[in-house]
Order: sequence, then structure tokens, then C-alpha cells
Amino acid sequence: MAKINEAKKIWIDGKLIDWKDATVHVLTHSLHYGNAVFEGVRAYQTDKGIAIFRLEEHTKRLINSAKACLINIPYSYEELLKAQIDVVKANDFTDTVYLRPLVFLGYGSMGVSHKGSPTQVAMVAWQWGAYMGEEALKKGIKVKISSWAKPAPNAMMAKAKASANYFNSQMANFEALEAGYDEALLLDASGFVAEGSGECFFIVKDGVIITPPNDTSLESITQATVIEIAKDLGFKVERRRISRDEVYTSDEAFFTGTAAEVTPITNIDARVIGSGEMGEITSKLQKAYFAAVRGEDSRYEHYLTYVK
Repeated sequence: MAKINEAKKIWIDGKLIDWKDATVHVLTHSLHYGNAVFEGVRAYQTDKGIAIFRLEEHTKRLINSAKACLINIPYSYEELLKAQIDVVKANDFTDTVYLRPLVFLGYGSMGVSHKGSPTQVAMVAWQWGAYMGEEALKKGIKVKISSWAKPAPNAMMAKAKASANYFNSQMANFEALEAGYDEALLLDASGFVAEGSGECFFIVKDGVIITPPNDTSLESITQATVIEIAKDLGFKVERRRISRDEVYTSDEAFFTGTAAEVTPITNIDARVIGSGEMGEITSKLQKAYFAAVRGEDSRYEHYLTYVK
């Protein structure tokens, strides 16, 4: 779904090195046991140059995820900010960029316990446009409600953006693609909507924008941004549980996320959503979101970190 467009440099453990040299040992602890944390961050081309969107919030969440997963990051908050700026600056990007900060446990010990494994930090950036393709942003996607459920809060940590959590997402996404859909939607252990495999979920009903609470899903920075934009546009926004049948009868539906941005959903489990095209409210939110991340709306310029 997402081919990597290799860049020149990667920041790893305090140094900028060539892309091809960013390798790890086969006994890297996180490779075997999944304890790693990461972020998804985007940088957009603006009239003032390339700018990273909500860098500070993503970096704070990275640190909090590491803390929850008992990983000690050997760099300060300020050093992590600078590392992300440096890796964008070190590459000749001419289009939208995706940033992948990654904190993982390296080679040093084996066995379930991660004690004795050193912490490694990487900042990777590459050019990456629309997650599901430009057509998806315009015409919408087909979504399947997965047979896989999100783990309960006492089974996995939903608030940490941990690599291990995404095995659940990977299986749900594969199931949806094999069934002829574009993406999966997962329910929680109680049967209410949680999120997509890597996105937050919204519906529109009678002019009201509704999105689930983050009981079993990540506290999304993009979700918070879209809620803020929606309220600024004068829309009513509700945070509450959404049942499966309510999804089927919604007027509009869409996904949000750093990668997905604002992607309309036009079909869920073979039910046409609304008119079968991007809805009016989704369209307004999508346009406003892109204006914000591209520096075209001064109300949100404080979320931009310009790389100079």
C-alpha cells in the first residue's frame, strides 16, 4: 500500500548516516518481542518553506509512549525535536514528507525481559503523498468492519503508540484488503466502534459530527485537530460511543490520521454511506485541514515548525 521513497539521510543514535547504512542486528530485542514505540508525523510544503505539523505534540506523545512501555529514551525532549528537524533539513524534499520517529530496544540481551537491551532512537523521513492514494481523498474508500476486535484496556495499552499494538491492526487490514475493501474498522470488546487499523473514525448524522472516545484507541493528534477545526467552522461535535448499525445509517463517514489525513468513506460492509460520494461536511473539513497543515490558515500556524 505504501512504497518507500528512499531519502538520502537517516538520523540514528545521534548521527545522520546514509539511508543504506541504517541497519540493526538480527537479535535486536524489539524485533523479537515487539516492545518499541513510534510516531507518524507529516511535514508539508508551504509558502514559507517546508514545515512540520504539530511536531511538539507528536514528540511529547512519543516520550509518553516510551514511559508507559518502560523504555528510557537517552535524549531530551529538545534533542528529539532537533533530530526531527535535522533529518528533514538533511534531505532534499520537494513534496509532502512523512516522518517516522522510532524508539526501540537494540541488541544486548535475549529472553522476554528487556533488561540489558540498549535503547536506540531513529528519525526517518521520506516523501509520501496520500496514504491510500489521491483518488481515495477525492472519491472515498470502502471499509469492512473487521472480525478482529481492539484489545480491552486491561489487555494492551491503548494510549501508547507501541509497535506491538499494530499486529492487531495489521491482521484487520489484511482481512479487509483480501475481502476487496480498502481498509478495516475495528470494534472494541463491547461491540462499539473503536478505530481503523491506523486511523480515527468519524460519522456525520443530521449535521452533527460524532467520533468515539479514546477508550480503546490512541489519543489521536489529528483527531483533536479535526475536532478543533470543526468547532471553528461552527459544527457541533459529539464524543460518544457509536454502534455498528448507527455507522450503516450515517449521512457521512471519514477517517482521520497523520497518514490518512481526512479520507472520506463511501461504503461500509456493502452499505452505501450517504450519497456514495464525499459528503458536504467531510469536504469542508478536508479543505480546512489541508489549509491548516499547508500554512494557508493563520489560525493554525502555531502548529507549524518551519525547517530553515
